[in-house]
Amino acid sequence: MSDRVVLAYSGGLDTSVAISWIAKETGSEVVAVAIDLGQGGEDMSAIRQRALDCGAVEAIVVDARDEFADEYCLPTIQANAMYMGQYPLVSAISRPLIVKHLVEAAKFHNATTVSHGCTGKGNDQVRFEVGIGALAPDLEVIAPVRDYAWTREKAIAFAEQNNLPINVTKKSPFSIDQNVWGRAVETGFLEDLWNAPTKDVYDYTADPTVNFEAPDEVIVTFDKGVPVAIDGKPVTVLQAIEEMNTRAGRQGVGRLDMVEDRLVGIKSREIYEAPGAIALITAHQALENVTVERELGRYKRQVEQRWAELAYDGLWYSPLKRALDAFVQDTQQKVTGDIRMVLHGGSAVVNGRRSEQSLYDFNLATYDEGDTFDQSLAKGFVQIHGLSSKVAARRDLS
Repeated sequence: MSDRVVLAYSGGLDTSVAISWIAKETGSEVVAVAIDLGQGGEDMSAIRQRALDCGAVEAIVVDARDEFADEYCLPTIQANAMYMGQYPLVSAISRPLIVKHLVEAAKFHNATTVSHGCTGKGNDQVRFEVGIGALAPDLEVIAPVRDYAWTREKAIAFAEQNNLPINVTKKSPFSIDQNVWGRAVETGFLEDLWNAPTKDVYDYTADPTVNFEAPDEVIVTFDKGVPVAIDGKPVTVLQAIEEMNTRAGRQGVGRLDMVEDRLVGIKSREIYEAPGAIALITAHQALENVTVERELGRYKRQVEQRWAELAYDGLWYSPLKRALDAFVQDTQQKVTGDIRMVLHGGSAVVNGRRSEQSLYDFNLATYDEGDTFDQSLAKGFVQIHGLSSKVAARRDLS
């Protein structure tokens, strides 16, 4: 049997051409692996058939929607992970799952090499190759688009010369990546930072003004940090994301227009749509504010930033990431209760919280009758708390 290469297959131009190109250049058989992450669009069976028609000896389609929701999206919710304080890691958290299945396929098919269709300017090349190195250090990697300077024109010419069944008549001005957690759009006229996004950029969200007269109030129930019900109806994590994608998306929630710092050292303008992600993280943060002790919450917020950076930088399988996962999971033990939000005009605004694990004590918080807080203790507390600053000020101002 010939050597085999396992290819991360999207069904698009570059990875379809890569099947035939790898076979011709290396003499290896190509096994195409396509992952269903809830991205929608073309039927996965059609994608599988295209891979076979382009010369793959085997084409595998993996329905990983629940796995993605439970093992990748949920930890992101529990970590309140937002890269640069904004981006809920739409593409970043999907790559380690794809890597996992590539490595499994490589072991099953006795492949020595895996391949991806990433360019040399983006983050995904790092996420794929660092992830592969962490799970299967002995596997080799081929990246035709990056390593052989493919252009769209070269790929089309190769497809025509080799009679590959690829329809490339319609060219989108954008580069788009999407899954159930959200949608990422870049390139085209968006590369000019002064250009505002046009209506055709968006798909997961409606214009925030369209349903402005019809706000949507929703109650999200969590059990130990896991969303388990929407408006009292039990849901899986995947169903919670899908439901909030629909309802928050209808209200224009989750639109992001940002210039982010890529791992490779350049700044990139990105448009994101993540209605379900933003709504669920907003609700989860609000419940943590009620149920997580102050010092633990303060430290967790530092961990959240580092967690997001590790995921963004392709270090999902790193020792530090695993250690932070254990910390985040421990913080979720009391994060149980309900959050009420109003989805309206592009925002998800929390207006109600309840939990049997709440640390909010009405009798301590109230200024009215029934106040049990002993205010006489506050004077000494303030004096001691500020003592070191006061002593330093006497020295520095003298």
